[in-house]
Formats: sequence, C-alpha cells, structure tokens
Amino acid sequence: MSKKISHFINGKVYSGASDRSAEIFNPATGEVTATVDFATPAVLDEAVKIATIAGKEWGNTSLTKRVQVLFAFREILNARKEEIAAAITSEHGKVLSDALGEVTRGLEVAEFACGIPQLLKGGYSEGVSTGIDVYSIRQPLGVVGIISPFNFPAMVPMWFFPIAIATGNAVILKPSEKDPSASMLIAEMWKQAGLPDGVFNVVHGDKVVVDAMLEHPGIKSISFVGSTPIAKYIYETGTKHGKRVQALGGAKNHMLVLPDADLDLVADAAVNAGFGSAGERCMAISVLVAVEPVADKVIEKIKERMIKLSTGDGTKGSDMGPLVTRVHRDKVASYVEAGVKDGATLVVDGRNPTVNGSANGFWLGPTLFDQVKPNMSIYTDEIFGPVLSVVRVKSYDEGVALINSHMYGNGTAIFTNDGGAARRFQNEIQVGMIGINVPIPVPAAYYSFGGWKASLFGDTHAHGAEGVHFFTRGKVVTSRWLDPSHGGINLGFPQN
Repeated sequence: MSKKISHFINGKVYSGASDRSAEIFNPATGEVTATVDFATPAVLDEAVKIATIAGKEWGNTSLTKRVQVLFAFREILNARKEEIAAAITSEHGKVLSDALGEVTRGLEVAEFACGIPQLLKGGYSEGVSTGIDVYSIRQPLGVVGIISPFNFPAMVPMWFFPIAIATGNAVILKPSEKDPSASMLIAEMWKQAGLPDGVFNVVHGDKVVVDAMLEHPGIKSISFVGSTPIAKYIYETGTKHGKRVQALGGAKNHMLVLPDADLDLVADAAVNAGFGSAGERCMAISVLVAVEPVADKVIEKIKERMIKLSTGDGTKGSDMGPLVTRVHRDKVASYVEAGVKDGATLVVDGRNPTVNGSANGFWLGPTLFDQVKPNMSIYTDEIFGPVLSVVRVKSYDEGVALINSHMYGNGTAIFTNDGGAARRFQNEIQVGMIGINVPIPVPAAYYSFGGWKASLFGDTHAHGAEGVHFFTRGKVVTSRWLDPSHGGINLGFPQN
C-alpha cells in the first residue's frame, strides 16, 4: 500500500481529512508510491492564521536567536542531505549525484542567510540637521508564500525560505504535487533546529490552493518558479491582490561557440548542461549556436559523448534518469517528432533508448538535432527535456542577434579563448545570467538569480541582496532628542 503525504502545519503533519488527492510516481518504474492530499482554501486559511500569529512572535525574536536556529538548520540539513537526495530521486527521477548537488546548492543559501545580521544592517546619519539624526531599518513582511516547481524540489524552495525566515517572516510553502517529500523532510529539520511551530508550513495542492494563496489577504508576497505562462498569471493575479511577487518563468538558454573555442571543452559542457537532470532544468543549455566553420566538428564530438551516456534508474549509477511523468515524457517526445517533421536533422534519436531500469519507466534518451531554424518549435519553445538543438550562424554578430531576439532571457553562455569577444558578449547580450566558458551560470548564493524578458515577472531576483530586500520593508526614521534648553516654537521650515 502506498504511503499518504499530508500538509505540515503548526509544527506537525496535518491530521484532517482531504476530499482531493493525487498519485505520486517513481519515474524509473512507473509505479505509484504515494498519494498526496490537496488542500482546500479553508485549510490554507487555517495555515495562514497560524503562521500570522507565529510570524509576529518570530519577527520580534532577536537576531541572535534567529541566527542560532539558522545555524542549527544548516547543520541538520548538511547531515541529512543524502536522505533528501534519495527522496528526490525516488519522486523526480534525477540521478542521486545530481539530487545531492541540488541539496548542496540549496544549502549555500542557508549558509548565506546565517549572515543575516550583517545583511539587515541599516544606515545611520548623525546630525543631518541641528539635533536630528536619520537612520534606516528593514522589517519583515509577515506571512510569505512560496510556490515551487517539480524539477528542483529542494533547491528552488531554498532560494527563498532561508532568507524569508532569517529576516523574520513566516512561510507557507506549496511544493509541486509531483515530488513533495523533500519539503516534508525539510519541515522536520526546521522543527528539529528549534524553529517555533507555525513559522514554516507546507501546504500541498494544485491550482485551487495556488489561487487561494494569490488571493489570501494574509499572505504578503509570492515567490514562484515555473513556466512563463503560469509565471505571468502568478504575477498578474498576485499583484492585483496587493502582493509583492517575484515570478521566475521559462527559458531557452543558448551556448554561443566561436571558432577559436576549445571544442572538447565545448562538447563536454554541451552534454553536461544539455542532458543533466534529463534536461529538466531552467538553466539547461538547449540551443548550441555554432559560428561556422565549427558546427560539424562540435556535433561529432558531442555525438561521441552522447552514445556513451547511460540512461536508467537514478539509484543504479546511470548518467541520466527518466522524465518526471509519463505525460511529460510524451510531450517532450512530441517535440522530437515535430522537429523531424519541420525538417531538422535528427542526429541522435532518444525516443527508444536502451535503459538500465524497468520498461515501465518514463524514459527518453539524449537527443540531438542539427540544422535547426529559428521558426521551428524545437527552437522557439521551452521543451524541458533532453533535447539539444544546433543552430548554425556565420558570425558572432549573427549569433548575438539570434539570442537577443528570443523571447526568453534567462541564461546564456559563450565559449571562446578571446577575452575581447567575451567582454563584448557580456555587455551586448540581453540575458540575465551569463557564463563565459561556463555552461550553467547559476550564481553563488550571495549573488541573485533571475533572468530578463519573459523569464522574469517582477523586479526582484532570487536570493542574494535582492532576496533580502524582497522579504523586508524599509523604514527611514528621523529622530530628535531635544536638549533641555531648546529654542522654543519656530513655525519655519527647518534649514540647519
């Protein structure tokens, strides 16, 4: 019998009944391993009321105490990271090493949040006018909402909640219903670290509970990562209801390869960035833009590496695991079929891979296209699977124009040994995160993550200094403590 997963509210697993639920699959076997309860708006409202009370007390807790809890959480998370990684592999399908890397990158944000006293320091100006001082402070918002995607069930929520909690907020996390177990383990770890009950809550569900979060007046902000159409909906609906919103959307990340690049490095990077996590990454490289005459050579090197990759169960030492659901696998396969129909050259076909795992798993092997044109759906759309497209261009300028004309502007990379070309690229490219001979330019936690154009709705990126500002509100205080021998009444505007 499969296990049942319910919400985590007020420091414990929710015991109430649910009239709606969903099945959770092991993508490597196709088997149902659990069911997850879906929350009603009433359950969300209960969680928000509890979080509001808990958040007020937590927001008034000293920075010293908050940091003690953050440090304890960091140590517990580090000690139990293999446990979280195993849960991710069992529900998402990515290989264990990739899952462990995800947790480690999330851990970096928790470490960053441990420095919150320094990050919350305001400014102080003494004597701006006679006897008057001015200083700034930052205060928590209250209850904040986080809606996270299936592809990084630990790392993406951790882009947000360590900073939200460190700055004194209470959190309502709505994880993906496809792989919710990592969030439940993290909730246990917060409790173990000494976080007061009600400050970190997990509520499961689908669009019903998402809409309830967007509309609930007790939730002051929404952080979201997902596809662009949903991100736009989240942003428009959330802001309409008076919330701060940071909604990170889709991507179509390009790798521009110049003729002077090290093609072995390029091939390694393209395979790693294109097929890691079965391409289910918003930072995956899905388009290699080859400045001629390098295309034939780099395609051959990529193909040599691809045929050596093993696809299979993430617990059995394979290089690449399955896709998250059968529906998603079929959707990605339909893009492969569309690419063939549109006239692209299918160099490596991953639709019927040899796998190290059950025949019932949601398999799609690494796939490579050549001669891809900008009007093809495999180029225009975010596929979110292990499909790499090669577009041939005649010059650097043509490659930059191609990248800049795409609707997405999440991440990009250039591979070259020419420092001047790299410097020009970072200045001219209209993309939020740039790699120079680095294929997946995810910033360190003390910088901020986010793209441009249709890859981001809202003005604030995730984690780093922008994350601290997103989860706090600024106040400026003008203060005067009068000398006993003050000058009396003066109705004029203060001038000195």
